[in-house]
Amino acid sequence: MKRFKALDVFRGLTICLMIVVNTPGDWELTFAPLLHANWNGFTPTDLVFPSFLFAVGNAFAFVKSRWGDKPPSEVFQKIIKRTLIIFLLGYMMYWFPFVSWTDSGGLALVPFSETRILGVLQRIALCYFIGATMIYFLTNRQLIIASAIILLGYWGLLSAFGDYTLEGNLVRTLDRFLLGDSHLYGGDGLPFDPEGLLSTLPAICNVIAGYVVGQYVIQGGITYEKLAKMLMVAAGLLAVAYFWNLSFPVNKKLWTSSFVILTIGLDIIVLSILIYAIEFVKRPINFNFFEIFGKNSLFIYLLSEYLAITLLFVRVNENQSLYNYIYEKGFSWFGPYYGSFIFALVFMMLCWLIGLWLDKKKIYIKV
Repeated sequence: MKRFKALDVFRGLTICLMIVVNTPGDWELTFAPLLHANWNGFTPTDLVFPSFLFAVGNAFAFVKSRWGDKPPSEVFQKIIKRTLIIFLLGYMMYWFPFVSWTDSGGLALVPFSETRILGVLQRIALCYFIGATMIYFLTNRQLIIASAIILLGYWGLLSAFGDYTLEGNLVRTLDRFLLGDSHLYGGDGLPFDPEGLLSTLPAICNVIAGYVVGQYVIQGGITYEKLAKMLMVAAGLLAVAYFWNLSFPVNKKLWTSSFVILTIGLDIIVLSILIYAIEFVKRPINFNFFEIFGKNSLFIYLLSEYLAITLLFVRVNENQSLYNYIYEKGFSWFGPYYGSFIFALVFMMLCWLIGLWLDKKKIYIKV
């Protein structure tokens, strides 16, 4: 089946933005659009993670055609294997480098009891597994109905058992009961994981939407009529998200149903623009830069995270991290905000250069 360049560019663009928003020189001096919303609300950065899940769904549009020739046992063996590998890679990333600095300047092993179990790659793994299972067994119509049931059911659960606040939401209550406080993210001032178990359910719908849209795009080629229909659907979704937000606020950390609908609508618009720019413009825009990220997407993302963690761990000038030292000496002179942003761009470019080298060598690392 023919691959559409726009889908590959979309995935690469997502990885590129993930690296930029994850590695500013100074979080306190980061432009507002490059930060997540504190709670309710939406910023451009909030679109990045759901877009990656949407891209995972796009990939299923190509993979499903190959499933028909294989027995279910073989298909699910590969799905389960990939799920476990992605989940483990994410878990090990949060545990790495397995030691932490003590107050006296020494090193101490980080015990399993203090490790974060859930996270970005872990959510991708769970959404990949459940999304793949649903896509394997259900028709497109059934997938859309199932997604609607998930989103409405999630709304009902959060409304009936708690509220939409950081302290009292059901996602946090369930994670604390099942995993314990020490295994949850604490960056919001209290134990709460923005990639919680329950909030992973609506995130599956981003994968399903990516699959349905991806399949629609690749079947029978792309036309102006298809683009128009995609944009009409996107406009409808944005309208639904706007009105749903009035009773179930758009919230990335809770991954609310209105947030899912909003991000799917925006992703369809972005994908439509890319398709138009690549397939219909007389002088197509060269998007090869983003394709480099797309060809080794998972590896480059992991590389960026492990590199950042290592730089933050290594100490220079007594208690200063190498990450902060490089920013202060090499980028802070650009001025507040701009120095932090340029640091993120340079870090992203370093990852891109490694991706370019891999592409030149025809090395494509798959999980």
